[in-house]
Amino acid sequence: MDMEKLLKTAKERIHDRLDGVGRLSGKVVIVTGAAQGFGRGIAEELHREGATVIIADMQFAAAKEVAEGLGERAAAIRVDVTDEDSVREMYAETVERFGGVDLLVANAGVLRAGALASYEKKDMEFVTNVNYIGTFLCCKYAAAVMQAQHEADPSATFDIVIMSSKSGLEGSNRNFAYAGSKFGVIGLAQSFALELCSSGIKVNAVCPGNYLDGPLWSDPETGLFVQYLRSGKVPGAKTVDDVRRHYEAKVPMNRGCLPIDVARAILYCVEQKYETGQAIPVTGGQVMLN
Repeated sequence: MDMEKLLKTAKERIHDRLDGVGRLSGKVVIVTGAAQGFGRGIAEELHREGATVIIADMQFAAAKEVAEGLGERAAAIRVDVTDEDSVREMYAETVERFGGVDLLVANAGVLRAGALASYEKKDMEFVTNVNYIGTFLCCKYAAAVMQAQHEADPSATFDIVIMSSKSGLEGSNRNFAYAGSKFGVIGLAQSFALELCSSGIKVNAVCPGNYLDGPLWSDPETGLFVQYLRSGKVPGAKTVDDVRRHYEAKVPMNRGCLPIDVARAILYCVEQKYETGQAIPVTGGQVMLN
């Protein structure tokens, strides 16, 4: 579907939504990077609130499994957020199947940590392409669809929520590529908010703390708890539980961030009609705004 046809369809089908029960009833939501981790949990929580949810991910088999588990009002779409054609096709398929897009959660992201002296250019490019360029592309086409919908119904409002991180609010030791990209997407959110406000589109960023129960941290073979135990990063730690307690102790609320915590921040962004361009910490008090 070319862009002209895509936008024409979005205008014509602005009111073509599947009704649900909940705070997002009738909303069509794309969550990128939703096959696992935070993305999966966020998609599941938004689905519980009545949204029709697109599980968008490169890992199509895993995305399809998530969508099938949710059942009605869920679908999987393969997308490579670094590939403009792939992103455009994601929106074309969503509009064709569900009538439009009301909320984008730009969640897809990667992390490759390392010391400055030994970090390679290819790793910097990989992190930047997914976390920063990928976010730009997803927002670009979301905005085009939402602007067309707003032209068809000037009373309608739409939302883009960009997933940043607590590492987008303060630096992260030996994790500069990730932190830099997450600082960068807050700049995108603020800039897009100014540009798109007149089209009824709010743009905000959410900055979660560590999802200690997610696969990035808790995988028994490759998770950060195991890596940090083996590398001796946490002095005195003798078990994975010791490493976990070390990181929990950094949080005033004494636990990691959960998908429901992030989903509640996203719901706030959608429901608050007088807020745009914000970066909302969801860190249990670990990182606070100045």
